Amino acid sequence: MLNGAAERVLDRPGNRLIGRHAGADAPHVDSGVIDRVLRQVRETGESVLGLPVRGRPPSGPDGDRMWSLSTFRLTDPADRRLGMCQAYVDITDGYRAERRLELLTRAGAGIGVTLDVARTAQELADVLVPALGDVAWVALSEAVLDGDEPPKTSGPGQWNLRRTGVAPPDEAWTAGLPAAGALSPALPNHALLRRIGQGETVLLPDRDSVIAAAEGYSELAPLFVPEHGHSAIAAPSFARGLVLGTVVAWRTRRPGPFDQEDADLLTEIASRAALGVDNARRYTREHRAAVALQQRLLPAATTDTPAAETVAFYVLAGGGAEIGGDWYDVIPLPSFRVALVAGDVMGHGLPATATTGRLRTAVDTLAERELDPDELLTHLDDLVQQLQGEAPHQGDTVGASCLYAVYDPVTCQCTLASAGHPPPVVIRPDGNVESVEVSPGPLLGVGGMPFEATTFDLESGSIIAVYTKGVIYRDDQDPDAGLRRLTDRLARSGGPVRDLDGVGHELLRSLGDAPARDDMALLLARTRAVAPEDTETREFPADVSVVAAARKAAAGQLAAWGLDELSFTTELVVSELVTNAVRYAGGPIGLRLIRGDVLVCEVNDPSNTQPRLRRARWSDEGGRGLFLIAQLGLLDLSL
Repeated sequence: MLNGAAERVLDRPGNRLIGRHAGADAPHVDSGVIDRVLRQVRETGESVLGLPVRGRPPSGPDGDRMWSLSTFRLTDPADRRLGMCQAYVDITDGYRAERRLELLTRAGAGIGVTLDVARTAQELADVLVPALGDVAWVALSEAVLDGDEPPKTSGPGQWNLRRTGVAPPDEAWTAGLPAAGALSPALPNHALLRRIGQGETVLLPDRDSVIAAAEGYSELAPLFVPEHGHSAIAAPSFARGLVLGTVVAWRTRRPGPFDQEDADLLTEIASRAALGVDNARRYTREHRAAVALQQRLLPAATTDTPAAETVAFYVLAGGGAEIGGDWYDVIPLPSFRVALVAGDVMGHGLPATATTGRLRTAVDTLAERELDPDELLTHLDDLVQQLQGEAPHQGDTVGASCLYAVYDPVTCQCTLASAGHPPPVVIRPDGNVESVEVSPGPLLGVGGMPFEATTFDLESGSIIAVYTKGVIYRDDQDPDAGLRRLTDRLARSGGPVRDLDGVGHELLRSLGDAPARDDMALLLARTRAVAPEDTETREFPADVSVVAAARKAAAGQLAAWGLDELSFTTELVVSELVTNAVRYAGGPIGLRLIRGDVLVCEVNDPSNTQPRLRRARWSDEGGRGLFLIAQLGLLDLSL
C-alpha cells in the first residue's frame, strides 16, 4: 500500500505498484539500500529509524533529495509478522543547510591559515572541490601576488589574472584547462565579466546558459569551460573595496546543476577567503619592504682590501617569513686596516630593521674616528640607551649585541670587543681551528658596565669568522654546543687554500634544511699582511729642527722604493704634519710610511685631541696646513 504523498513523489498511481518488489519503480532511492534495510529489519526484528538516504524523484526541478528512511515490522497481537512498513521524510532543506554550515566552517578553519597569497588561493580551491563542485580555480591579479593593490579599472582587459589555485590538483586536474600558474589572456569587455568586476556573483545554471555566455568567443571557451561542464558559478574575490580576482566552480560529473543557494554559498566563502588573500597581500607588501630595506642597509657581500678579502652570507629566519635585525659590515680604515662588525638587534620586522640601520650608521661614523673597539662600543651603548628613551612612545624594546674587531695587516694583530655577542672563530694557516677567548660585556643598552678589548695575533692567510647567534643557536638553544658545532664544521670545511664562498656555503648547508628560527649573518675574512720591507717607521723629538730631518727621511725611503715622483707631495705632507705635532702636541713624534696599492704617510703624537680642519682668515699667519693637504685629497684626520 502507498499513501497519497508516496504516489506524488513516485509520480505513479498506487495501483500500478501494488504487487511489485518494494524497490521496483522507486528511483527516488537506490533499490539496493531498500533491500538491505528490509532484510536487516526482517532478520533482527529491530526497526531502523531516521536513516539518511539520497534519492532523485523521477520528475521535478529540485534534483537530488535527502530522505529520512524508517523501516519497521508489522505484527498482529500475537506478535506474528504480517509485513513491513517504510516511511520517508523529506529532510533535503535541513540536510543542505547542515552541509552549507559544515562547508562554511571548513572554509573558516582551512582558508587563510598562512600569510601566503598563493597558498591561500589553493586552500580556497581545495575547500570547493568536491564539497561544492567538481572543478574549481582561483585566479588573482598579478599585482596581488606581488603584494600590490589590483588595478582599480573596471575593464576586464586590465585585470591581468593568473590562475593561482586549482582543484582537483596535480594529475587529477582537468585536461585542456590551463594549469596553476597560467596567465589568462586579455579578456573581452563581456557583460558577464563586467558584472563580476562590479562585485556580482554570476550563476550559469545549465548548459544553454554556458553556451550563451561563450557565444562569440569560441577561441577562449577551452580556457574557461571544462569538458562536460554543464553548470558554473563565478564569484569575485572582493575585499576592502578591491576586486582581487575571481573564483570559478564547475559541475562536470554530478548531474545536478548549481542553484541560487549554491551561488549565495560561494559568494560568502569567496568573501571570507578574500579577506585572507588581502591580509596575505598586505603582509607580502610589508615583508617585501622590510626585506628591501634590510638588503639596502647591508654592505656588499664581497670585498677585497689590502688587509683581507671577505665574503658575507645572510639567511632570513623562517625561510624568509620573518625579518630580523642582524647585520654585518666591513669598514676600511686608515693604514690599510679593516674593521669587521657583526650585530644583532632584538625583535623582528621594520622596527628592528630601522634600528639596525641607525646602529650601522653609528658604527661607521665612530669607526672613522679610529676609536679603540671597547671605546667604540661604549659610545654605541650610549646611543642604544638614547633609543630606549624613545621606545616607550613606540611600543618597542631596543637592545642589541655587537662585535667590533679591527685587523692591522702591518702588525698582523686583531683587536676586538664584544657587547654580549658570540666570539669569532679563527682558522689558522696550519688548519688549526679555535674560538677566540673574549671577555664579553653586556648587551648594548644595559649601561653602567665597561667593555674589554682583546688583542691576539692573526697570521696572514688566516680565516676569521664573525657571525650572529642564529648560526649557533639551533633547536637545543645551547650556545656552547652551537659554538662547538660551528668550530667542528669550520675545521672540516675550511682551510688556508679553500675558496671563502665555498666554505660559507658548505657551512650553511651543514646547518640543515629546516628554516632557521633566527636570522643568520656570517662574515668570513681571509687576512693579508703588509711585508716588513714595505713599511718604514721613525721617531723624532718635539723640536722644530726635526722637521727637516723628517722630510729627508721620507724622501730617502721613497727613493729606496723607487717612488721619487711622490717625493715632493710626501715631503709637503710630512712637513705640515710634523710641524703641527711639534707646535701643539709635543713628543715623541712618530712617522710611518707604508707602501701598498697607495702610499700611506702617518704622523702620530701623544695628544688625545682630535685634529680639526678649519678655514684660515686672510689675515691669519697659520692654520692653512691641514687645509692645503686636504685640497690635495690626502688628509685623514684621526686621533
